[in-house]
Amino acid sequence: MGPALSAAQQGSAAGRADRDYYVYVGAESADLLHRIRFGPEGAALDRTIVVGEMATETEGPHGLNISPDGRFLFMTTGHGVPDGKLWKFHAGPDTLVSDPILLGYFPATLDVTPDGLYAFVANFNLHGEMVPSTISVVYTPDMIEVDQIETCTMPHGARLDADGRFLYSACMMDDQIVEVDTRTFQVARRFSVASGSEGPLPMAAPDDAPGEHDGHMAAAASPATCSPTWVVPASRSPALFVACNRGNRILEIDRASWSLTRTFETGAGPYNLALTPDDAILVATLKQGAGVEFIDLASGRSAATTPSSTTVTHGVAVSPDGRYAFVSVEGVGAEPGKVDIFDLSDFARVAEVEVGQQAGGIVFWRMDGR
Repeated sequence: MGPALSAAQQGSAAGRADRDYYVYVGAESADLLHRIRFGPEGAALDRTIVVGEMATETEGPHGLNISPDGRFLFMTTGHGVPDGKLWKFHAGPDTLVSDPILLGYFPATLDVTPDGLYAFVANFNLHGEMVPSTISVVYTPDMIEVDQIETCTMPHGARLDADGRFLYSACMMDDQIVEVDTRTFQVARRFSVASGSEGPLPMAAPDDAPGEHDGHMAAAASPATCSPTWVVPASRSPALFVACNRGNRILEIDRASWSLTRTFETGAGPYNLALTPDDAILVATLKQGAGVEFIDLASGRSAATTPSSTTVTHGVAVSPDGRYAFVSVEGVGAEPGKVDIFDLSDFARVAEVEVGQQAGGIVFWRMDGR
């Protein structure tokens, strides 16, 4: 039997669900991976796994994702010697499938193709020079990096469309969105999200090596007006949503026409985004605003902004039935992180669970029927 849980780890008793929902969350400053259960008994810390290889180093679990069949959990550690790594666990037993593999500088957000064969990982390069970085492509059955696709300066966020044909990533320092063709492992299109200059960007000629970075290096030379931190494609329409962390707004881009269609003003510092399965509600974490904003996409208006349980709101995952949003909240300094749970019927925060310091990457695993 494990140690008794504190009241905070057991979670709020206010919220209960009629079935069990499970999410994983990483505590970046504690080198811990947590599994949270929310169900008829409320919300609780279900399991904690110590991660990393170096006892004297903070390796920083950052990005999480689940294989489409739910069998495997993938995790990036942002720090390492010399670079960060990608890890593959059996989800549930939480045992390693194989040794982790080295990627680029500070691998962060990752996504997995619908067939489960490839993982795309944004190498954020947090501590490196302001130069173009890459997206790593990993063949997941053998955990082999097969390519690194140079995209832009400080790529952040990486999300595939519903059929897995294109990957979208934000460029924090270049004020761009990059579209990657997953069949060719090449950048297909670029889109400027700089305030007042939103629109398609020209692609450089492939044989023009000295100038191949001119577009995004020129953008990086000016202060970012959007500083995009997340991008998520809709599953039922060609819409693409971009969080402008610096501009306190979310942009909607039409992937078919490659044009800006709507702008939503938000609270302070929209950071990560998630959509309900029917694309009706867009959930945005407000990193500087200590809250979560819910946008009704039919009306284009904010439906609610609900405070988080502590400060520095980070990641968000929505349950496949569209009933709940699970949000990681970092906290500050020695404060514990939190996982907040929001009911999407009325946008109330119904439960919270205390986890390790700097809760960041979060992913939905499964839900059980009752």
